[in-house]
Amino acid sequence: MKILLYGINFAPELTGIGKYTGEMAAWLAKSGFDVRVVTAPPYYPEWRVTQGYKAGRYSHEVWQGVRVWRTPLWVPERPSGAKRLLHLASFAISSLPVMLRQLLWRPDVVWVVEPPLFCAPTALWIARLSRARAWLHIQDYEVDAAFALGLLKGRFVKRLVMRLERWLMRRFDQISTISESMLKHALAKGVDAERLVHCPNWIDLQRIFPLHEPSSYRVELNIPSTAVVALYSGNMGNKQGLEILAEAAKLLIDEPNLYFVFCGNGAGKAELEEQTKDLPNVRFLNLQPVERLNDLLGLADIHLLPQRADAADLVMPSKLTGMLASGRAVVATAHPSTELGRVVSKCSVITPPGDAIAFANTVRALARDPIRRDALGKAGREYAETKLNIAHILLDFEYMLKQEASPSSLFRKYL
Repeated sequence: MKILLYGINFAPELTGIGKYTGEMAAWLAKSGFDVRVVTAPPYYPEWRVTQGYKAGRYSHEVWQGVRVWRTPLWVPERPSGAKRLLHLASFAISSLPVMLRQLLWRPDVVWVVEPPLFCAPTALWIARLSRARAWLHIQDYEVDAAFALGLLKGRFVKRLVMRLERWLMRRFDQISTISESMLKHALAKGVDAERLVHCPNWIDLQRIFPLHEPSSYRVELNIPSTAVVALYSGNMGNKQGLEILAEAAKLLIDEPNLYFVFCGNGAGKAELEEQTKDLPNVRFLNLQPVERLNDLLGLADIHLLPQRADAADLVMPSKLTGMLASGRAVVATAHPSTELGRVVSKCSVITPPGDAIAFANTVRALARDPIRRDALGKAGREYAETKLNIAHILLDFEYMLKQEASPSSLFRKYL
C-alpha cells in the first residue's frame, strides 16, 4: 500500500509535528507500507535550517526505509505574522513540482498535516488526480490560533480565511485530529461526523520511562542531588505563555532547594533569558539530542506546562505525552473545562492560565511534598500506558489506512 505524507515538518526535528510525522513514517515503513514524504529541510524550533541541509536546494534521501524529498524553504530569523505566511508559502510553491511528480507513483492515500493549511490544496488536488484518498490530519488549528494570538488581524481577513478553511476541510475524505475537543471544533466547521477520526499523539513507552536514579543533567547543571527541579522542556514560542515561567521563578527565589530548568529553542527564548538573567535558581539548555530525552525528562521532579488561555482547545501540547510517561508530576495552566484541563486533572495539577501567583504557589507546594509528587507521577505514567502507547495508537492508524484505501472504499468514492 502506497502512502504519500506531505508537510513542512519532519524528522530529524525533535519536537512537535516533525517528531510525530517522522515516527509515524518509520512505523509504517517497518510495517510493510510503501511510504514517501515530501517535506522541507529541518528548521524547527530553532527557526534555522539544521546543519547539513540547505534551505535553497531540492534534495532526496532514504530515511529508515522512507523515501524523503526536501524542497526549498525560506526561514525568517524572527518570525512574525506576515513573515510566517511568506515562510509557509515558500514551501507550498517549491513543493508543488515534487508533489506533481508523485502522480506517476500513484499513491493510495495522500496524507497531509495541518499546520500548515497552505499544503492542503495541493494534497487534495494530487489525491484527486491520482484517484487516491485524501486525508487531513490536524495537529492544531493554526488559523484560529493565529487570530486568537494576534498574529493575524482583521475581521474581513478572518472571515475570508475561515471560509477557505471550511471549504477545504469539507472536501477531504478523512480528517483526523488529536483530541476530542478538536474533533468537536471540526464538526463546528461543517465536517461530517463520519469523516472524523480521533488519532491522539503517542509516546514510546520503551524509550521514555521513570528514572530510578539521579539524572546526569544534575551534575552538568551544577544542581545538588537533593534539590527539587521544575523543568520546562519544548518549543519556546507564542502559544506557550512562557512569561509565567519567569514570573514563577522570581516568586520562588526564596525557595533555596528549588531550581528551574528551561530547555528548548524558539522565538520566545531570548526574552525568557532576559527576564531571568539575574536569577541564581534558573538554568537554560538548548534542545537536547533524542538519545538523551529520557535522561532529560527524568531530571524533573515537577514538569511545567504553561499554555495561553486564548489557544485552549485549538492545540494539544505534544510535549505532554513525554511528561506523563516519565512518571513525574505535572503542573499545567488550563481551565478545567478545556481538553488539556480534563486530561491533566486526572493525573496532575492545573492552575488558571496567566495566574503566576497560583502557578508559583502550586509549584511551591509540590516542591515541599514528595509523597504527592510521587503519587501524581505514578498516575501520569498509568495514563500514558493506557491511553498514549505508540503501539496501540499506530496499530489502530494502520487499520484505518487499510480501510480507507480498500477497494470498497474507493468504489464508494467514485460512485
